[in-house]
Amino acid sequence: MEQIKIDYQKTRLKLFAFWAFILFNIIFRDIHQMTLKSHLEMLLTGYFNGMKVTDVIMLIGAVVVNIPIGMTLVSLLAKAQRSSLLNIIAASLMPLILLSTPPSDMDDIFHLTIELLALFIIILTSTKWKKDIQQSKTSLANGK
Repeated sequence: MEQIKIDYQKTRLKLFAFWAFILFNIIFRDIHQMTLKSHLEMLLTGYFNGMKVTDVIMLIGAVVVNIPIGMTLVSLLAKAQRSSLLNIIAASLMPLILLSTPPSDMDDIFHLTIELLALFIIILTSTKWKKDIQQSKTSLANGK
């Protein structure tokens, strides 16, 4: 039984690390964009990629960025079964969100590619973890 707990801790840390990795990529990409004159000029007009920046748009952006922020906590603190399920759901939703705004330059494509790969690894890790949890519950129920 102790071996199962150790494996769960490794999985939790792995998921936490990948969510933090994604979050750092998002933050760095945004900071990098802010250094471009064209990006700053666009923001000063009150429009971003042809869309008017409103309080609602800013709120949506805050909710979106809080998915990876929240998942770092979920990965570490939620019960294993719930954490694996939430990681699968969040990592499945994030590509839809990330792909909703097409990349505008090579560094955006690079960051997007890395983020999508990390999300894929989160889904694979969480799916395996979910199966491991179910197997350990079956083993305990059968007295093994």
